[in-house]
Amino acid sequence: MKVEDVMISLGNFPIVAKKTILKEALTEMGEANLGLVCIINESKELLGLITDGDIRRKLLKVQKPFSAFFVDDALIHAKPDPITCFPSDNLKEVVNLMGEKQIWDLPVVNKDYKLVGLLHLHPAVKRILTE
Repeated sequence: MKVEDVMISLGNFPIVAKKTILKEALTEMGEANLGLVCIINESKELLGLITDGDIRRKLLKVQKPFSAFFVDDALIHAKPDPITCFPSDNLKEVVNLMGEKQIWDLPVVNKDYKLVGLLHLHPAVKRILTE
């Protein structure tokens, strides 16, 4: 079983452009009902990832008014080098990695680091259990 067998395809999870403000990125996260947003450039290369937890930790650490965060570029608050996987990776191995790192969602990139999908833990585990 490969990651590509269960990954969520582009257009079915939150993705924003690199010049998107944080408020818009958070809106995308909310509409998709997922706790993350991927940030890409014009070539679809993954530039960063923001999670709900990242935002919570940043709000507690940085002492500035909450409303001031909304107009920041989302990329400022993103993890610039998130853990990723490839579509051809073994699904069980990637799920084990997700467990070790306590990650619910993992961007799936190709060899050129272009975003091609997202692996969400629940469908991945469900697939493994039904095999």
